[in-house]
Amino acid sequence: MIYNEEFETLPREALEALQLKRLKQVTERLYHNVGFYKKSFDKAGVTPASIKTLDDLKHFPFTTKQDLRDNYPFGLFAAPMSSVVRLHASSGTTGASTVVGYTQHDIAIWSELMARCYTAAGLTKNDVIHNAYGYGLFTGGLGAHYGAEKIGASVIPMSGGNTRRQITILQDFRPTAICCTPSYALNLAEQARAMDVDLHSLSVRAGIFGAEPWSENMRAEIEKAMGLTAFNIYGLSEIMGPGVAMECAEARDGMHIFEDHFLAETIDPETGEVLPPGEEGELVFTTLTKEAFPLVRFRTRDITRLIPQPCRCGRTHIRMGRVMGRSDDMLIIRGVNVFPSQIEAVLVGVEGLEPHYRLIVDREGTLDTLEIQVELSEMLFSGADEIKVLQNIERQLKKDMKDYLGITAVIKLVEPRTIERSEGKASRIIDRRVL
Repeated sequence: MIYNEEFETLPREALEALQLKRLKQVTERLYHNVGFYKKSFDKAGVTPASIKTLDDLKHFPFTTKQDLRDNYPFGLFAAPMSSVVRLHASSGTTGASTVVGYTQHDIAIWSELMARCYTAAGLTKNDVIHNAYGYGLFTGGLGAHYGAEKIGASVIPMSGGNTRRQITILQDFRPTAICCTPSYALNLAEQARAMDVDLHSLSVRAGIFGAEPWSENMRAEIEKAMGLTAFNIYGLSEIMGPGVAMECAEARDGMHIFEDHFLAETIDPETGEVLPPGEEGELVFTTLTKEAFPLVRFRTRDITRLIPQPCRCGRTHIRMGRVMGRSDDMLIIRGVNVFPSQIEAVLVGVEGLEPHYRLIVDREGTLDTLEIQVELSEMLFSGADEIKVLQNIERQLKKDMKDYLGITAVIKLVEPRTIERSEGKASRIIDRRVL
């Protein structure tokens, strides 16, 4: 199903013509209304008139999260506060919070983009959506909420936390879809087991999961635990919130970026050079239709690749692959680059382990060390031949980390439920090298 067939299936030539028109408009408005961008463009020797083709965007300077912090709270707004009807702030997962604003027009577009996402997952006005994304300054809760109402679905505004209550609501209200972070989905599944609740017996058939990197193995784990079809959604507070890109039910192979509203690039995170589609790099966005808080070439720090090949669902918008991690949370262990999601993919594939882990990075002398703590399942922990089994798992994991990722790690198997649970984005890295 497609929510807005006119724009989601535009021929590429028409889509790129629309992008160019909107790109010229947004750079013109920023140049004349936001002091930061006038200075930034002038310093780079470009003006809105420099844009003749979409390729000319590569000559424009990047916008970084530090730029947003330096202009806290409203210095990058392109609309007067009298037109701003909503303020949100980023979750601050990777640093200080950044503030974003929305006009009524921005809210309307955001609602439609989320409606596109739900429709792509096969949801309709007949669905009941359990929304466990956090409400408040975090964009997840209200973004998901407005989109659900846009398609006419019933919304349960649960927000995050209070996990036992969440399970009760899932039983009593019988929603057909759930929205939350993937790590919280696993937390819900674990709590359901503790309450002797069979999630497979409930009505939830679709899960919309995002806000943190997660692997295909974790998708399989969630689907097995909850008895649903798991969809990957992408967004970030600075660009819009959830609803920037979404998987389709027909393929579930990359997330369609809604290119009539967002212009995407991938760059080499070290050099800033634009990479061709298909090559893995850092994702960069330019917003094309936002009024209150438009951004040009915002560096997301998310590592992914763009997929230009046509999708069988009929949407013509380019897809982005699963986020592999962030260019600023990449671990370098003795010269080897590795993302937590890559480690997770190895861990989740091992029977007898729970998908809850912690990475502890330290330094002994001049050498970096990595300890991977991962929980055992209740069944394995209470097994009779425990010590021998545990030793075998540790040896196998150590070998797999070396073979697949090229890293040497200390494996520590810990008791069930000893690693802190997340009710939002999971925080899994403890880096003692910087303490």
